[in-house]
Amino acid sequence: MRAQRSVWDQARGAMGRRQFLKGTVAAGGALALPTLIPGSALGLNGAVAPSNRIVMAGIGLGGRGTGDLSSWILPSPQAQFVAICDVRRERRDAIKAMADKRYGNADCKTYIEMMDVLARPDIDAILTATSDRLHATVSIRAMRAGKDVYTEKPASMTIAEGQAVVRTAREYGRVYQAGMQRLSEANFIVCNELLRLGRLGEVKTVYAHLAPWGNVNMSREWLPEQPLPDPQELDWDRWLGPCPWRPFNVGYTRGGWHHQHDFYTSVIGEWGSHTFAQCQEALGLANTSPVRYPYVPTPTADGMAMPFANGVTMIQKQEGWRGTCGVRYVGSEGWCSCADGYARPEVSNPAMLADYNKILQDYLTRTGHVVGHMDDFYKCVRNRTLTVANPEVMHRTMSTVHCANIAQWLKRDLTWDPVKEEFVNDEQANRFRSRAAREGWQIV
Repeated sequence: MRAQRSVWDQARGAMGRRQFLKGTVAAGGALALPTLIPGSALGLNGAVAPSNRIVMAGIGLGGRGTGDLSSWILPSPQAQFVAICDVRRERRDAIKAMADKRYGNADCKTYIEMMDVLARPDIDAILTATSDRLHATVSIRAMRAGKDVYTEKPASMTIAEGQAVVRTAREYGRVYQAGMQRLSEANFIVCNELLRLGRLGEVKTVYAHLAPWGNVNMSREWLPEQPLPDPQELDWDRWLGPCPWRPFNVGYTRGGWHHQHDFYTSVIGEWGSHTFAQCQEALGLANTSPVRYPYVPTPTADGMAMPFANGVTMIQKQEGWRGTCGVRYVGSEGWCSCADGYARPEVSNPAMLADYNKILQDYLTRTGHVVGHMDDFYKCVRNRTLTVANPEVMHRTMSTVHCANIAQWLKRDLTWDPVKEEFVNDEQANRFRSRAAREGWQIV
């Protein structure tokens, strides 16, 4: 799995260490093996041989990361999870226990310093699920170390971070998947395809679900200072990462980082990192962002109407779905809508879904992707191809998030040039495209 040729060039034919081993067995190396080795160890009967599994490690696995690990990685015959890096001992111990129980051994190693786990040559890929503040930093360091990356969302804190992720993935030829998993779920795929196939007629307006809580203008207040813990129990300096220093309070590490300006991409980033991606993918605009961001005098920017250069408008809305992270596409001949919990999209005309299975299969054939976001990652790691939530898709989605945030922070309308990736004639707004990082944590 250690192929080094560029994913961005869709390179084929690279032979990694595990493919070489598999070929050796096929060529006759198996004759020297004991006859009692089970077929699963040789990759027979559809099993994946241990030598051909993607070796993975975790960096910063809290609640969401634990879910990814327990649902998608540990049960998968395609992967082998071998190490956990976390600044909190309780998380390191919990993840190790999960992995050891799953594999029936005590082999999962634990680390505090991410560079120690990234230095291991046997590790192919990492899962990172820290809070927003570290997703890009960890991803970039991992790719520079030659690892492929599955990162949770929101996957960047700034426009500059997103640019750095794109640049690093291209330069180092790494596979990268952002955790926008609805791009790999059948109901959302079909909803997007209805728009792409023209079944809604001319589409001028799409709606992206906005999380119904919080405030775009996040808190900058510090929680009360508490005594620093033993770094072996919780390393506060490493927890902060690139963020500005502040006194320790355990509340930050137990979810209190939410709604803090230094750590969070706001209520817009919470669900927009999913719903904007859906809308932009359906419209064929996953490689760009809207060009105008009108200020909305509400705490959450509910109702912000963001037009693209082609005239289609994406509107942030808090209501209109009976599930979370919904999208709604409105055209001249009908509409479709989907959200979490919808077995199939809701449509203005049931006939649109008469060939639901064919729509889905045609998409999978056309794109080469698969249903299941981690499975798409595994496939692309093996084939060295672009994932469905590749760096460009992530970056353009998060650019939309960041631009909307900046308009709300400055309390004025902004115009964005998605080609130059800068605000038009607004020096102050352009300064918000990046943030200073603490010494030792700079990535750009």
